[in-house]
Amino acid sequence: MTSSDPTVQPVPASVVERVDAADVTLSNPKRAVISLGGNLGNRLDTLQGAVDALEDTPGVRVKAVSPVYETEPWGVPPGSQPSYFNAVVLVRTTLPPASLLERGHAIEEAFHRVRDEHWGPRTLDVDIVAYQGVVSDDPQLTLPHPRAHERAFVLAPWHDVDPDAEVPGRGTVADLLAELGREGVRVRADLELRLPE
Repeated sequence: MTSSDPTVQPVPASVVERVDAADVTLSNPKRAVISLGGNLGNRLDTLQGAVDALEDTPGVRVKAVSPVYETEPWGVPPGSQPSYFNAVVLVRTTLPPASLLERGHAIEEAFHRVRDEHWGPRTLDVDIVAYQGVVSDDPQLTLPHPRAHERAFVLAPWHDVDPDAEVPGRGTVADLLAELGREGVRVRADLELRLPE
C-alpha cells in the first residue's frame, strides 16, 4: 500500500493473506467498502466493536481495516459537535447489498445509534460506500454512496487500504482526494483498529 501521508502504515501482506485464506468459506463473494464513524462515547472501542461485529456476520469476511482518522463534523457549524473518529473497512461478502445494509443498521443499533437529527452527533455510523458491480439510485441504498466523492473522511482512509480504488461515475479515489484536500482530516497514528483473528 502506498500513501502520500508518511505517517500511514501499510496493512501487512501477511494479514491480508491470512484473511484472504478465509474467503474459501464464502461462495462467490463480492467486495464491499464500508465507512465507519462516530463522535460520541468511546469512539475507538465503538469502531473496533463495529469491525468485530462485521466479521461475526455470516457471509462477511473483513479483509482490511484503514488507519483511524480524526475529523471535523461534516455539514454542521465548526465547534458544534465533538470530532469524529472515522475508518474504512474492506469486506468480502455473499450478502446482497440490502442485507448488508440491514446488518449495518443492526450494528448501529447495538451501539445505541439515535437518529434524532440530520447530521447530528452519533455513537456509530455504518455506511456502505461501494459494492462490487452494483450501481443503484434506490433511495434506500444508493450505490456508490451519493456523497462519498465529497467527503475526505471517507476518501482518505479508503485510499489507504485501496490506493487504486474508483468511485463509479466519479473517478479515482486518489484524484478525488487530491481535489478535495485533507483539511479537517488527520490520521491518528497513535490509534489502531485490529483485524479480527
